[in-house]
Amino acid sequence: MLSFFGGDKKARGRHEELKKGARLKNAKELFYSGKFPVVTTPGLEGRKVRKVLGLVSGRGFDSECAFYGLTASALDIGADAIIGYQENVAFHPDGSRYFSCYGTAVILERESAAQGPRKAVGVKSLMH
Repeated sequence: MLSFFGGDKKARGRHEELKKGARLKNAKELFYSGKFPVVTTPGLEGRKVRKVLGLVSGRGFDSECAFYGLTASALDIGADAIIGYQENVAFHPDGSRYFSCYGTAVILERESAAQGPRKAVGVKSLMH
């Protein structure tokens, strides 16, 4: 039964699930396109950190969900990149694994015209 005040809980839950899926899909697309770098180093070569937004984390029983959850969290607060990325895996006696990853969300300084475009590295260069 639909309530005038609370709405249908199942419909709300489904809406939140769809929203979360779209959020993770967007994070995945930005990462694979090279528009959202995630690095283990304390900075990106050739780019300066303009502002540190803080620690972001992702957790889950699937490594992809943990990683893209981390990336989506950084995007939610306006980050351009994640630096200092680290990950951990906890193994439970029942055989399941739990993934945790974290890093520092940052805003980078804009690239100047004198620098020119960055060279594409990563997935695209391996495919051609």
